[in-house]
Amino acid sequence: MSGMATRITDMPVMASRPAEIDASIYNLWRRSRIRLGPCTRLDVSGLPQMALILDDDAWVVVNEKQYDLPILAWVDFQDAHRDNLHKPVACTLNYYHYMASSIRSKVLEHMASALEQRLKQVRP
Repeated sequence: MSGMATRITDMPVMASRPAEIDASIYNLWRRSRIRLGPCTRLDVSGLPQMALILDDDAWVVVNEKQYDLPILAWVDFQDAHRDNLHKPVACTLNYYHYMASSIRSKVLEHMASALEQRLKQVRP
């Protein structure tokens, strides 16, 4: 288990829900992981204190002003033996803050945009 995933296991979860990651976003993350490396940290535009840490085991939104306190995390990706690239990937969404659900879609939109930009910069 990676560093961030290990840290969030020690944090109390307010709520945990089954979720799905859209295939296009998951596939973009996989491509960026291969090209850019296994762990990426993104600032989340429009949410000045927030950052998104993309690790192999978890995608975690953290509050940088509070020592990377988790706010929201996508964990337990069900991607083993994945044979269909257009289907969503099941996972678990953990909420660590009462306002976490209000930023979920904004974070994913920003993640897709930021990863696309980073991948364009590394293309030969």
